[in-house]
Amino acid sequence: MQKAANMAIKRGTAKWAIRQRKHAETLPQAALISMEVKTGRVRAMVGGTDFDKSQFNRATQARRQPGSAFKPFIYAAALENGMTPATMIADEPIHFRGATATQYWAPKNYDNKFEGPTSFRNALVRSRNVPTIKILQQVGAAKTIDLARRLGITSPLVKDLSLALGTSGVSPLEMIRAYAAFANNGRMPQPLFIEKIVDSSGKVLEEQHPSFSEAVDPRVAYQMTHIMEAVITDGTAKGISSFGAPAAGKTGTTDQNVDAWFVGYTPELTTCVWIGHDQNISLGSAETGGLAAAPIWLDFMNQAKETYPPSGGFQIPPGIVLLPMDNSTGQPGSAVGGNVTLEAFREDTPPWRQEEPPPAESSESPFL
Repeated sequence: MQKAANMAIKRGTAKWAIRQRKHAETLPQAALISMEVKTGRVRAMVGGTDFDKSQFNRATQARRQPGSAFKPFIYAAALENGMTPATMIADEPIHFRGATATQYWAPKNYDNKFEGPTSFRNALVRSRNVPTIKILQQVGAAKTIDLARRLGITSPLVKDLSLALGTSGVSPLEMIRAYAAFANNGRMPQPLFIEKIVDSSGKVLEEQHPSFSEAVDPRVAYQMTHIMEAVITDGTAKGISSFGAPAAGKTGTTDQNVDAWFVGYTPELTTCVWIGHDQNISLGSAETGGLAAAPIWLDFMNQAKETYPPSGGFQIPPGIVLLPMDNSTGQPGSAVGGNVTLEAFREDTPPWRQEEPPPAESSESPFL
């Protein structure tokens, strides 16, 4: 597993150098960390591209902006607070006043376009910034930060709307811990680096066992997994859809393509990949999480299939129902196909309210 991680990083940065050969002066750094979902055992970790040149472990020590890889925490908080995959949000220009009358913030989407009414599901799958900011506005930064803390994010987080764009630095270790909770029905595993230390006589000096904390409702965890499966099959990570096994994840790209992330998981493994320069300079044009980081994840996870053969898929917890939904309108769908997909809804949070029956006619005057 460790050899596979080292090779995936080397091949990934080499491919970057080929794409950016006209502009590349130095290779970027990269990090990868992979953990078993059910135990928390760390199976592979790469902290940089060349240990002889730099011993700094970017997988555990670096704090880099995650960009859109932070969005799942906002969407999970929204699901906890009554939103559903069918909730519609307007993807349209917005402006916020700054500290003075002449200052304002006008956030945009990565492609500088607006799609109009957008379903909650599509907003995450397509990584739309404006709908995410609106969701954060409605849910509140405090509730989102509380959920992130439950998921093991310990780094300082800004308590403003820029949180929606992943502006607070986090480590890859924090990210795999958080995403592993989505993969593990809401139970967050604690990373386990060393299981046992034994001296020369066989005496056990120290021993660690898997431990977990209940981070989120299993139904919310599955809803997030179901949506993030579509990130790979139909969204910003579609370039790695050839993986050919149940998997979910999210890309992340920061301003000017300074950082590129992909955090993805199967029912067995959660793996985070980050690539970027220590000097916080751009990776280059179009070097997004989907292009720069996700293929490294794919390379490693394809090799990991030898140790962790693909299973039957993610377990659906009690209280979840799969219903056909038209992703373009958020309304009930008929036959699955095209814009209509099966989406995961909580039985206690119906996506489409039944029409209230008309009141019974009465001959009595309401004023008597």
